[in-house]
Amino acid sequence: MLICQMLTGGGGWPLTIIMTPDKKPFYAGTYIPKEDRFGRMGMLNLIPGINNVWKNKREEIFKSVNEISSALNSSLAKKSEKEINEEILDKAFNYFSNHFDAENGGFGTSPKFPTPHNLLFLLRYWKRKNTNVALEMVEKTLTGMYKGGIYDHIGFGFHRYSTDKIWLVPHFEKMIYDQALIVIVYIEAFQATGKDLYKKAAEEILSYILKVMTSPDGGFYSAEDADSEGEEGKFYLWTKAEIESILNKDEADLISNFFNIKTEGNWFDPSHNRNTGTNILYYRKDLKLFTDELHVDEKILNRKLETLREKLFAAREKRIHPFKDTKILTDWNGLMISALSKAAQVFGKDKYYFAAEKAAYFIIKKLLNEDGRLLHRFKDGESSIPANADDYAFFIAGLLDLYEAGFNSSYLKTAIDLNSDFIKYFWDDENGGFYFTPSDGEKLLIRQKEIYDGAVPSGNSVAILNLLRIGRITGNSDHEKKASSIINTFSVMIENSPQAFTQTLAALDFAFGPSKEIIISGERDSRSTKEMLKILREKYIPDKVIIFNSKEKDQMEIIYPLLREYSPHDNQTAVYICENYKCNMPVTTAGQLRVALKDEDVET
Repeated sequence: MLICQMLTGGGGWPLTIIMTPDKKPFYAGTYIPKEDRFGRMGMLNLIPGINNVWKNKREEIFKSVNEISSALNSSLAKKSEKEINEEILDKAFNYFSNHFDAENGGFGTSPKFPTPHNLLFLLRYWKRKNTNVALEMVEKTLTGMYKGGIYDHIGFGFHRYSTDKIWLVPHFEKMIYDQALIVIVYIEAFQATGKDLYKKAAEEILSYILKVMTSPDGGFYSAEDADSEGEEGKFYLWTKAEIESILNKDEADLISNFFNIKTEGNWFDPSHNRNTGTNILYYRKDLKLFTDELHVDEKILNRKLETLREKLFAAREKRIHPFKDTKILTDWNGLMISALSKAAQVFGKDKYYFAAEKAAYFIIKKLLNEDGRLLHRFKDGESSIPANADDYAFFIAGLLDLYEAGFNSSYLKTAIDLNSDFIKYFWDDENGGFYFTPSDGEKLLIRQKEIYDGAVPSGNSVAILNLLRIGRITGNSDHEKKASSIINTFSVMIENSPQAFTQTLAALDFAFGPSKEIIISGERDSRSTKEMLKILREKYIPDKVIIFNSKEKDQMEIIYPLLREYSPHDNQTAVYICENYKCNMPVTTAGQLRVALKDEDVET
């Protein structure tokens, strides 16, 4: 895609690159029709043209190839001495504030993507600056997404993106990485606000994942197609007659009223310039306003709507389902392990922890080779393809979150071991940052380094936060130096367009501080320990690591160098709250802990 953008000034899919036999590109294009159309050359003319140039002007091709190779190499990020300061956070916030759609939520017009890491950055900005506008942008966006047609109100989970600005008409594909990242931002929004809607959304998405997108061995499948029976969205759309054939009149009237179902259909198909006769389910108005309109108790209405949803779900299950992509990818599974681990912590439900643990075990069992190196893909019983930077960064992050969910030190040890391999095979010693491919991988035209946070965060941006967390847990400052080196490598790019690097900005928020190392010392399953953990986990404290002082020997060898000094106090569970390795006196009661964390509360 980088080559396409350099050669044509733009990009897109499908992408066509034509190369010499030794894999050096000299032509790029996006959609190429069979025949010439609207000024766009078709394949039937392009192929003879390429053939002619290859036969008669090969020297020009090789000259072009060398120029392209040179330009590609010069495009690689070089180490910069430019220091980034906290003003970068203000710059990014101002961008989002200027592009926010105050009526519908989200940013810009259409199409609209959820892009959860943008919202995660804004939550951190709100926390740091006590800027309510940042929280309002997050809440308006999350509420608009959940109420809209981009959300599957019958089977749960989010579709890929909205084709319009009001979150109504989606591209109906469902991706596992979207679900994971969106769950994380709903969890953090719940911590920040305490609003049940965000918890409900996160748990519904996870129910879809565990029911539909989980393999028997615990790994998570990649995606579900948009199409079924050759038609996009057919599986998800409803006619009013179908609704009325499944539900009785009162039930059908209630659902039609709530989800804005109409006889002529409730959405306009621009490709055919007509109403479709089908309906996309979306909230006509907020549930609270709807209950006021009907003069009914909200809990009663919720139960009724859930009963009707289950009836519609059962009917929809009889349809021909979209194709499910059952390959299991290490990087996307890492994101889902993080989401489930965070849900286990904040919602206090063991089923999420067990699902995260089973997935982690699957990756360790099936996607580590005999040398302990990660692989990228598992499909139909076969593990293959050397892992890339995203695989390492995302799975390490998942293991760190899994450790904090259950304090099983084996996951922390695996994360640290994998991080060592990541540095060994992917680190750029000259300029800093992680290459996308390993040093002993396939020889490519260039070894690229990614920092842009697009549909998913980049491996480098996730790695920054991993390094900061591992550095704080182990007390090894080399990890934090490497995190700083990545930031310096890409500092010019980040300064120019900070809104394109919001996962990096979230890591910078941690780096700028204040961040906390919280040590819990006591019996893991004691009532006191569980009470302390509940208090810590219900608060929105994004820039922290939590370490459990276990008596396990292997943990003592890899965790926090002074951990032995932080022991239970008078045989009671003790919590030590530290900043930059300087710890306060321990607190031993829930009341003391709440007082100690009082400064974490943000007024809204």
